[in-house]
Amino acid sequence: MQGPSRVVLDAFGVAEPPTRLAGGQGETWRSGAVVLKRADAESGWRAEVLNSLPESGDFRVPRPVRARDGAWVAFGWEASELLVGATDVRRQDEILTAAAAFHEAVAGLPRPEFIDTRHDPWADGDRVAWREQSVDGSPAYVDLVGPLVAAWRPVDLAAQVVHGDLPGNVMFADGLPPAIIDWPVYWRPPSWAAAVAVADALCWYAAEPELAARWAHLPEWGQMLVRALIYRMTTDDLAGGASTWTDDRRAAYAPVIELALSYAG
Repeated sequence: MQGPSRVVLDAFGVAEPPTRLAGGQGETWRSGAVVLKRADAESGWRAEVLNSLPESGDFRVPRPVRARDGAWVAFGWEASELLVGATDVRRQDEILTAAAAFHEAVAGLPRPEFIDTRHDPWADGDRVAWREQSVDGSPAYVDLVGPLVAAWRPVDLAAQVVHGDLPGNVMFADGLPPAIIDWPVYWRPPSWAAAVAVADALCWYAAEPELAARWAHLPEWGQMLVRALIYRMTTDDLAGGASTWTDDRRAAYAPVIELALSYAG
């Protein structure tokens, strides 16, 4: 991925040569105290929200940086302030606590229009998990997801904008609240966002099952775990097909599926 050009840097009023940052799928760059990345259909909406959020003692967010002409996007790029800190996937309880405060802060926002027009493996996987869309998955996927599908039942929970990919997108710095970055916007209950984070931590970040127990007070916890796993597994299948389902990947999901089913009753 090519970094921001001189024209882009000039548009945002920065001059230092851009350097690629770790994370961000290799598509995030730094110039001085500004972070730049390719814009998408959600960039303007997200910038308006993050720009207007009150300061909080419970979390930080990267404030967007306007281009010289006052726009949030210039030449296909967006910019935000550089925040101090580093991610730490071992600190899942702190991640979930910061996320709860963030979700409370954005709870009153209306449903964004782009939620209904976005189509990619993640958006489609989410819809499948909520039975808003069907999918013809690979045999390995169908076999693995089957018990979760059987345990699925309707819930009555209020949806709102939430962060759908928390574990690797919360940064920590001494003396400062956790910083929530790289916000993929979903319209779901906050307990679903927490369940996705817990499922990810259990599958990929060596978390212990007690993590799920500590957050089991959240509404419809078992059903949220069921949906979180269907979402992640469907996304995997849509993105990678049958070759995704290596023995290692199946083994990572299997105990977490059993744990989710124990909460789903």
